[in-house]
Amino acid sequence: MKKENTYNQEINEEEKVFAGEGCPSNEGTPCDNVAEEAQQATDNVAEPTDEEPLVEPEHSDEKEEEQIDWRDKYIRLQAEFDNFRKRTLREKMDLIQTGGSDVLKAILPVLDDMQRAIEASERSEDIAALREGERLVEKKFIDTLRQKNVVEIEAKGELFDENLHEAVARFAAGEENKGKVIDVIQRGYKLGDKVLRFAKVVVGE
Repeated sequence: MKKENTYNQEINEEEKVFAGEGCPSNEGTPCDNVAEEAQQATDNVAEPTDEEPLVEPEHSDEKEEEQIDWRDKYIRLQAEFDNFRKRTLREKMDLIQTGGSDVLKAILPVLDDMQRAIEASERSEDIAALREGERLVEKKFIDTLRQKNVVEIEAKGELFDENLHEAVARFAAGEENKGKVIDVIQRGYKLGDKVLRFAKVVVGE
């Protein structure tokens, strides 16, 4: 029993030492050493500061190179589009200026025939021959237009169509001709499905 009390007393003494109680007043005692070591451990703990350097994200150089690459691609694409736009505009202007050259070349032979017919009419008194020559010139001119996909709009006897015809007058022509073209004042023509000139007609009522 006495040994047990002595053991408990030693344990209590140690607890008082660690708690800072019952330490001798002399410096350099184990109690003081323990307190100093605890203070040093506390001082060595680094406090957070606002001046700590920021950690740069990984692969920042790769991202920057990728951005530069995309910027270069965008600049090149923009330059290519600008060149394409200028080239298209230039080709369009050339087409407007020279697009009708083929048609004009095809018409020139018809003009030659007309001039020869006029010269022949001044020297000849054969009316029948002159009329036949005029019909040949007209036929050649119509054939030339057909080669260029230009055709005459059918009008006389047809029902009036505002998409093809232009009514310049209306006359009473009986019930059977009501709404029909009874006369053509000026012939109309189409280039493919596009109307080049509306046919000016007289419509029956």
